[in-house]
Amino acid sequence: MRRLLPLLLPLLLCTSVSAQDALGYQTPPDDILKLVDVPLAPSVLMDKDKKMMVLIYRDAYKSIADLSQTELRLGGLRIDPQTNIGSRVTYYNSVAVGATAGGTEVREVTGLPEKPRLTNFNWSPDYRQVAMTHTTAEGVEVWLLDVATGAAQRVTNAAERAVNANMGDVINWAKDGKSMLVKFLPQDRKSLIDGATAVPTGPTISTADGKKAQNRTYQDLLKNPNDEHNFEQLARSEIHRVYPDGRTERWLPTDMYRNLSYSPDGAYVMVSHVQRPFSYLVPYYRFPTVTTVYDQTGKVVRVVNDVPLIEDLPKGFMATEPGRRNVSWRADKAAELTYVQALDEGDPANEVDFRDEVFTLSAPFAGEGKSILKTTNRYAGIAWGNDNTAVAYDRWWDTRNTKTYVFNPSDADQSPKVLFDRNYQDRYSDPGSPVYERNEYGRSVLALDGDHAFMLGDGYTENGQYPFLHKIDLSSGDAEELYVSKMEGKVEDLQDFDPKTGRLQVRIESPVDYPNYYFRDVNSGDMTQITNFENPFAALGNVHKEVITYAREDGLELTGTLYLPVGYDKEKKEKMPMILWAYPREFKDKASAAQNTSNPNEFIYPYYGSPVYWVTRGYVVLDDAAFPIVGEGDTEPNDSFRKQLVANGKAAIDAVDALGYIDRERVAVGGHSYGAFMVANLLSHSDLFAAGIARSGAYNRTLTPFGFQSEQRSYWEAPAVYNTMSPFMHAEKMKTPLLLVHGEADNNSGTYPLQSERYFNALKGLGATVRLVMLPKESHGYRAKESILHLLWEQDQWMEKWVKNKGDIRP
Repeated sequence: MRRLLPLLLPLLLCTSVSAQDALGYQTPPDDILKLVDVPLAPSVLMDKDKKMMVLIYRDAYKSIADLSQTELRLGGLRIDPQTNIGSRVTYYNSVAVGATAGGTEVREVTGLPEKPRLTNFNWSPDYRQVAMTHTTAEGVEVWLLDVATGAAQRVTNAAERAVNANMGDVINWAKDGKSMLVKFLPQDRKSLIDGATAVPTGPTISTADGKKAQNRTYQDLLKNPNDEHNFEQLARSEIHRVYPDGRTERWLPTDMYRNLSYSPDGAYVMVSHVQRPFSYLVPYYRFPTVTTVYDQTGKVVRVVNDVPLIEDLPKGFMATEPGRRNVSWRADKAAELTYVQALDEGDPANEVDFRDEVFTLSAPFAGEGKSILKTTNRYAGIAWGNDNTAVAYDRWWDTRNTKTYVFNPSDADQSPKVLFDRNYQDRYSDPGSPVYERNEYGRSVLALDGDHAFMLGDGYTENGQYPFLHKIDLSSGDAEELYVSKMEGKVEDLQDFDPKTGRLQVRIESPVDYPNYYFRDVNSGDMTQITNFENPFAALGNVHKEVITYAREDGLELTGTLYLPVGYDKEKKEKMPMILWAYPREFKDKASAAQNTSNPNEFIYPYYGSPVYWVTRGYVVLDDAAFPIVGEGDTEPNDSFRKQLVANGKAAIDAVDALGYIDRERVAVGGHSYGAFMVANLLSHSDLFAAGIARSGAYNRTLTPFGFQSEQRSYWEAPAVYNTMSPFMHAEKMKTPLLLVHGEADNNSGTYPLQSERYFNALKGLGATVRLVMLPKESHGYRAKESILHLLWEQDQWMEKWVKNKGDIRP
């Protein structure tokens, strides 16, 4: 052996190296490339009266250099320790302003820094200014935009004192608009510890005291005392009052501040801060947190909540912590808090008449609050109106039930009225969302006309989509139709309504018309165009798009959005390759699962993860194919996951094949995240597909033992479900070429990069045809232009080889 080893070693090394492709970043074919590298339309920010708008522009992608900056992953946060802001934050690099009545004319903002990196946009109370942050090499600083003049100016200088934007709520305007509360780095911050080079002072020890702590598999958690130190230093801030002229004064001393919020009248500020002990099991938002109300001078008025570390919630999606939660300001009162408490101890297994109770607490916020409402299901929010009217919501995951209550917050003896009691997955019965208006405190409250409210809805029906505006009687639930969109060939999204003027703000699009904003007068029907964004995807202008309907073998009706290749001759009907893209969704009833919420008139928008690019490469595309997994009654959807998955796939292929468009022997299937999990299962348990693309998925469910996606049961409660659904457990059945892609810095719960790495190893060891592409620096969603172009190249190469040219492949 000693004599053979020198001869064997080069061979072993050669074998190891040949298993890896030393490949730089690639770019896809020109047909795809020209659809990727296009300018984005801006985001639109409007003032409260919809008279002025601010347009903020950004690049479509980051660069791999951007993602390669130093990053610390601590307590569920990803932080740039050099600049003290989220390392994955989206920056805007240009701003424009204009009047909504100005015929879509806008002007570029002056005074911005060179190569701006702007975020945290925040309107002033009078909507005359917009505060924002700009990130420099030295750190984060505050800037102000005067909307009327279109001029921007710097307020704070990062080189002198940097803002701490690590924990959110960076800029908070005072009620009078004359100052802001801003978090700054403390003067006494200690140096961060380099965990890679620091000498350990002892082992890292975790203990359990016998309580169940059934937590999901969170990413980016604290792992050791060094992480604890770094998290604390990066979370600590001083809160300063900042004036538009640049003057600052310290308002609160150093602490680990999270959220800040002024009372509607501006007299009080509610501040929450994180405390020790930290946890290695849950993210920072479940660390101990104290919430305190201060007066305007920074003097403590009252501690209103003290939440301990939350590591041991009961099992189930509807589990919650005992004690006060959801502490917030009541929007229709000057200074009144509202909060919720569980009546079932936060445990869904406890049978009670009411799950939650809602309280209000007036200044000076002492003692217990006044009960105003009890909810049958878990509390899900309140839309405040006035002294006598508010609308509350609850929901319950197990039954998919939601209730809408109308109640009198001033009279707890007056029984609330259940306005709607429905399955929240039933989109056809969705009554819409309430219209809001600004009250005297500048807060959003229900727009009321006596006992009537206004509702904007998506308007999905079995005959198509018809967005609506209703005026609803809150005492009877009867609805009066004020407007229904019946535009042909277009989609009209109703976004806001002003009852005083009768004006709707809408967004209109079609497959070839880029979404743009308009005002519609409900009474006259007159339209005024606000924006005029051009279509950057003109190359797809003649692509045929339709929503097809078909039936699964058990009779369940399904839908998918079908695209035909560029230049396809529908009369000739040449049989082309196809890619099917989908994402499984769980339902508790077949009626909801069968509903159609796809609209063929939506704009054709090929974002980085879309399969639509491949219409330029001769493929039929079936996008957003319905893949419902239904479990009615006591049966859970996942009890028959694999069977329904395969039935969905077969029905989709049969439907497009029946139209005469495809060669069913040349069909690929693709998906991202849970869609990737779907792909691996389809390829393992059917022979429907020629190849698969699985991006950022999880393949071994024993690595997520306390639930995943919509599965509440633990591995020990349903081991057969976990094993049956895990493609890793059936890797020997994989006979179809599979492309695995994963971001090596994935931060999504459960989809660790390890999932793809171990699955690839299993498939490779069992002789499957598989390729694993790990994208450096990328998270669950991909951001760098280099990564996205390479991803599209990989997918194109894979489909060209294993799908389009399947019959030409030689051993």
